[in-house]
Amino acid sequence: MGAMSVRNPSSEPTEPTVPSEGSAAHRAGFACFVGRPNAGKSTLTNALVGQKVAITADQPQTTRHTVRGIVHRPEAQLILVDTPGLHKPRTLLGERLNDVVRTTWAEVDVIGFCLPANEKLGPGDRFIAKELAAIKKTPKIAIVTKTDLVEGRALAEQLIAIDQLGRELGFEWAEIVPVSAVADQQVGLLADLLVPMLPEGPPLYPEGDLTDEPEQVMIAELIREAALEGVRDELPHSIAVVVEEMIPREDRPADKPLLDIHAFVYIERPSQKGIIIGPKGKRLKDVGIKSRKQIEALLGTPVFLDLHVKVAKDWQRDPRQLRKLGF
Repeated sequence: MGAMSVRNPSSEPTEPTVPSEGSAAHRAGFACFVGRPNAGKSTLTNALVGQKVAITADQPQTTRHTVRGIVHRPEAQLILVDTPGLHKPRTLLGERLNDVVRTTWAEVDVIGFCLPANEKLGPGDRFIAKELAAIKKTPKIAIVTKTDLVEGRALAEQLIAIDQLGRELGFEWAEIVPVSAVADQQVGLLADLLVPMLPEGPPLYPEGDLTDEPEQVMIAELIREAALEGVRDELPHSIAVVVEEMIPREDRPADKPLLDIHAFVYIERPSQKGIIIGPKGKRLKDVGIKSRKQIEALLGTPVFLDLHVKVAKDWQRDPRQLRKLGF
């Protein structure tokens, strides 16, 4: 396996003077995490970056956009591209999401395949591994997630099964790394293993940037996450959110700014409207309160959030509506 005993490069002594001939050059590049929906990709991105940038939810397929998390280190910059889960598509939206995944795989420097420690390898994992086997040049790391949920013996069995899966499909994993993002175990080690696979080069983003997603997209994701809470079973994939406008409130003193955000929550059928709004509008109000807090934390400014629910009939199957909603 070899992944457990890797030394931590960040603990190596560093000279503050000009780097000598033999010292490691700065590296910068892209990595993406793939895996079945709910394999822990977004949680891992957030743990590596140290701040919530990717939407995490118990419902599969909530990550609709390529949210990049940026890990800044003295010796490297690791840019994480969070793709939607790859799956057998049932709708036009599903096909588009799969195309996004494959395009991303072809462009990154390293691929991390997330496999939960607490679930046996299934047909969905094999489907993805087969697709990965077709991508020859990019190094592939198997990341065994959610290790806090299993005992040592079950983890060992999973590591062996993953090693064999690669062999069966005719490729070797560059590394197999068990991690727990929730318990913060081996997350730093994972970054240590990803960095040497990046090309040498200067940082691609300014220090301090955590993501290059436009703020409107991130705000829409936060609202969508709050809207999904409690209705995942009824409306798992039927919700899309579009932020129509963000305008600073006029006539406010400089030390008390207020940002007006107007957003639409789109659903597919009129019958879903009541579910989202809730009795006497309570659910929508709760969605507004929860997402407003997170938006204020993200932007660092007070926000007035104006939410409206609209029906966009069967938007997941309609190319024109998919474009309008940003897919």
